[in-house]
Amino acid sequence: MKHWGTALIMLLLAACSAATAVDSLQAFPPAEPGMTRYVLQLPALPDESSAKVELLIGKTVKTDADNRYHFGGHLETETISGWGYTRYLLKALGPMAGTLMAPRPGQSPIERFITLGGEPYLVRYNSKLPVVVYVPSDAEVRYRIWQALPEPGVMPKG
Repeated sequence: MKHWGTALIMLLLAACSAATAVDSLQAFPPAEPGMTRYVLQLPALPDESSAKVELLIGKTVKTDADNRYHFGGHLETETISGWGYTRYLLKALGPMAGTLMAPRPGQSPIERFITLGGEPYLVRYNSKLPVVVYVPSDAEVRYRIWQALPEPGVMPKG
């Protein structure tokens, strides 16, 4: 009988967390025509203050393997009125630019995921709210989780 109580509590907690994820998504409007909404629900971590989420926005294109490429564009941050939640919006994926080295002779084009140029876009890790990104329909959103070591290193004097 004791195990039934534990199982019931675990079931209620799971239902509440699933309902919270659905409820928090209601704050985010659907994507406008020509746009796509990407939603990332993060798992809980013991110390979320030591983690960040890197957003990688771009698309897969055929290029040579020797040059470095990036897309133009600016990822905007908007606060949803009445909710206080943050959403990320890329209105347009700009033109692709890159270095101009001559590719090796006979080299075939390869498919590569090319991202927005500039510094990596890091956002706060928060498992209680989804990370919601709106991008043009021809773009894709990928992500990386970055986490700090449990203890900071001591820098030597010099």
